[in-house]
Order: sequence, then C-alpha cells, then structure tokens
Amino acid sequence: MPSGKTAPYRHPVRRAIFHLMPTPGTLVVRTFTDRAEGLAHFVLRAGEAPRLFAFDDTNGCPTENALAALEWTGVVGILKDDDLLHAARLTHETAAAVVERRDEQGRCYVYLGPRLDAPPMDVFEGAVLFDEPGVKAVEFRQRAHAVAHFLRATSGVGSLLALLGRRAPELRHMRRWLGPIIEQLDAPRPMVAGWFAASSAGVLFTFTEGDPTWRYIEVGLES
Repeated sequence: MPSGKTAPYRHPVRRAIFHLMPTPGTLVVRTFTDRAEGLAHFVLRAGEAPRLFAFDDTNGCPTENALAALEWTGVVGILKDDDLLHAARLTHETAAAVVERRDEQGRCYVYLGPRLDAPPMDVFEGAVLFDEPGVKAVEFRQRAHAVAHFLRATSGVGSLLALLGRRAPELRHMRRWLGPIIEQLDAPRPMVAGWFAASSAGVLFTFTEGDPTWRYIEVGLES
C-alpha cells in the first residue's frame, strides 16, 4: 500500500487505525472514526505542550492558506518567530491574529487583522498602532481584551484559540512543523486542534466530504 494511504476500516467496533511511515524524522498518522477518541488522543499526545483549538470544531480552521500566511508574515516582519500565537483566523479571503510580545513595559498582546465594522472601542482597552484601509493593529495589555477584540472582529468563524495550556505556541515552531504535517494530508482538511513544541508537533484534522474520519498527524525529530 502506498505510504500515507489509509486501509479501509471494516471492524464493527470503533477503533483507531494506526500507521507508521519511514521518513527522515518521525512521522505518525492515526485515523479515528469517533470525534471524542480523536480529541482524547490529541490531548494525551500534547501533554504540556502549547496548543490551539478551533473555536468551532465542527467546521475547524481552513488550512489551504496557512503555510502561505505563515511564510508571508515572517518575510515582511508582521509576525515574528518569537511571537506567541493566542488566536488566529485563516480563510480564503482574510486573516487575523492575536500575538503576545514583550516590550519595555512587559508583555503586550497585539491584534492584527481587518478593520472592524463596529463602534470605536473604549480607550482604556487598547492603543491603535496603525489603521490603514483593510487592516488594523491594536495593542492591548490584557490578553482577555485582545481575544475579545479578535472574537468581535471575526465572530470566531474559522479561528483557532490557545486554550488548556500554560502558554501559547511560538510562531517559530508552527513554521517549522506545520508544513511537513499538511504535506501528509490525503485531501484538504480543516484543522481542529494542534500542539507545537521545539522537537515535535501534532495536529488533529476534521473530516472531509465522503470521508467521515478525523486524522491526527504527528511529526518530530529522530529520537
């Protein structure tokens, strides 16, 4: 059977289908027929690693533009390697993010994304860094204010949030591992959850039309 292909699942009891694939690093792919089993396996494998969860895990977050967005924002300096990603939205038409950075005053949280079609926010919530046609950047001192602004701007559609972790994922680790993970997909699949560490990462994808399974892909360095 070609590498990366999943054998037909015929057992009447729901179980995970397990694959090991020879690669320069480590690569593990598991396919689940049950959402709860897929999420449980993801949380177990994530351990204490920073992780992201889809705001709506029924639809997930589209991944078709994820690699291009990470590359482009790094090249132009919008998102830096040492930024921590607290929220992100990627669609075919737009993108938005909340990142954590450090400045002379300590931690700050920067929202980057489309302008809001909403009344101006209160001054105490944040400071506008720039406001250009089609894009806006706002700096906050409180994570809750930044994430609330993000959700107001995006309504959570197609978004990911850093949850159930002690810290948010670093952009450097996402840029390193997301590419090799997405390359193993059999077809475009929305992202449900992902954890990203220095030596490895894992992502859970939801199903596509005609294939009602959840796909978990984990990559890492040789042990």
